[in-house]
Amino acid sequence: MRRQRAVARRSKLAKVAGLGLLGALTLSGCDMRGSWLSWGWPEGITDEAHAMHDLWIGSTIAALVVGIAVWILIAYAAIRYRKRKNSDDAELPRQTAYNLPLEVVYTIIPFVIIAVLFFFTVSTQNEVQERSDEPDVTVAVNAFKWNWQFVYPETTDDNGGEPVSTVGSSDEVPILVLPTDQTIRFELASADVIHSFWVPEFLFKLDVIPGNENGRDNVFEVTVREEGAYVGRCAELCGTYHAFMNFEVRSVSADDFEDYLAAREEGLSTYDALESIGQPGASTSTTPFEGEREQAAASDD
Repeated sequence: MRRQRAVARRSKLAKVAGLGLLGALTLSGCDMRGSWLSWGWPEGITDEAHAMHDLWIGSTIAALVVGIAVWILIAYAAIRYRKRKNSDDAELPRQTAYNLPLEVVYTIIPFVIIAVLFFFTVSTQNEVQERSDEPDVTVAVNAFKWNWQFVYPETTDDNGGEPVSTVGSSDEVPILVLPTDQTIRFELASADVIHSFWVPEFLFKLDVIPGNENGRDNVFEVTVREEGAYVGRCAELCGTYHAFMNFEVRSVSADDFEDYLAAREEGLSTYDALESIGQPGASTSTTPFEGEREQAAASDD
C-alpha cells in the first residue's frame, strides 16, 4: 500500500511537470508584446525586434516554469522527509538503485526543452538575418573615430553629383532618417577600428568590422513600424571618445522620407530638410557631450 501511494505521488508530480512544460512551450510560441509577460522588456519598433522579443520572453518563461518545478520538488522532499522533533526515527524515502522509466523521463524532458528552444532560436535567427533581393532603401553607415556618416547611395545631391549624406561632428549629433513600413538595408563599414552599430529599439546591434572587403558580415535589414526619434550608440569600446558616438534614428512616413531626400538633393542641409517636412531639425533623443574632443583628437594624431 505504501509503495502504491509513493507511485501515485510520483505520477501526480510527473503530470504537474508535464503540464508546466507544455505551458512553457505554448507560451514560447505566443506573441507577448504589450502584455504583463514582457516584464518591462522593450518591445522594439521593427519586425525583427518583435521576433527577438518573443524569443527572449518565451525562453525566460520556459526557464521560470522549469525552475518552479524544481523548487516544488525540493520543497516537497525537504518537508516530506524532514526529521521531526522528539523523534529519533526519520522516515526515509524508498531507496532505489535503478529506475529505468524515471531515468528515461529525466533524459527525454531536457532533450525536448533544448530541441524546442533550438528550433525557435534558429527560426528567429534566420528571420533576423534574412536579406531581400531588392530592399526599398539602402543606407551606407560609415563609422570612424568618433562619429558616424550616413549615406544614401541611390541619391544624388546638387554639389558635384555625390550621394546625399549626413556626418556627425563634435557639436552636432547626426540624424539617420528612415521610412516606416519599408525594407531598409544597412551596409556598415569602419574607417579605423571595430565599432558597433546599436539602436536599443531595434533590440539588435552589429559590430562594424574594418577590412571586410565583401561586406557581407556587415549587412543587415530591418522594417521599422513606428514613427519617432530613437537614440543610437556605438556599443564597442573603440577608443578615448567612444561614449561620444551617439546618433539619432528619425523614422518618418514613406511620403515624408521621399520629401526629405528630395530636399537634400536640392541642396538643403539635414536640419533644413527635416524642418521642411515638419520634423525638428536637431536631435531630440540625445545631445552632444561637453568636452574638448577636437583638441584632444588632434593631439592624439
